[in-house]
Amino acid sequence: MRLIHTLTVLLFIFICHVAFICHAANAQVPEGFKPIFNGKNLNGWHISRTTHQGTTPDVRVEKGTIVLRQNPYGQGGVLLSDKKYKNFDLYLEAKIDSFTNGGIFIRSSESGMAYQIELDDAAGSTGHLLGERMQVSVPAKATDRPKVWKPNDWNSFRIRMVGEEPRITLWINGVKMWEVKQPRNDFVAGATEGMIGFQSHWTALYSPVAGDCCGLNLWAPGAEHRFRNIAIKELGEDLEE
Repeated sequence: MRLIHTLTVLLFIFICHVAFICHAANAQVPEGFKPIFNGKNLNGWHISRTTHQGTTPDVRVEKGTIVLRQNPYGQGGVLLSDKKYKNFDLYLEAKIDSFTNGGIFIRSSESGMAYQIELDDAAGSTGHLLGERMQVSVPAKATDRPKVWKPNDWNSFRIRMVGEEPRITLWINGVKMWEVKQPRNDFVAGATEGMIGFQSHWTALYSPVAGDCCGLNLWAPGAEHRFRNIAIKELGEDLEE
């Protein structure tokens, strides 16, 4: 009888522990957002086979998070959502190692042409708006990021993108960093929708494209970018703000 009681108590503790983990993993996702990562596998996602970043990144699901590493060291890549999005609010949490360079791609093409939210703590440019394989008319800098950033920890990103000439807004840990309105659509072909992407940047070691611009300090061997609680809210076609 005592054994049954002990097992019952242990089972109860285990259930509570699992429930606590699940609650903690999903507690910060804003209401009305739909998860686009199931926390178990990469269903709904694929690695780009046409990007200059590389085509063999080490992308895995570990403990409910998407983990990106270079593989082999020096070659990166881009993980893309299967679905394309036009007007949306994107929410996610990211944890990035030092000496890693990557980004969150929005309205990305299959080859990785995109508006990009930079992820590079070593350079201090995390949260900046850049273009990947294209020139952005109005870039932006997250100058207030150090006030809210949690080094070596999870930080939340919320990115809103609306309009054919997009208006893009970024919040980090719930604090608005910037809002910019592009005077034109910067895509070469004028694309108005695209995929969500996570970039693991190449370094010069395996890429003849790099030349002398970037050196070998973009990634440290074994370093990681991690993403979790990835969710999106699609917005109306006529939304302009």
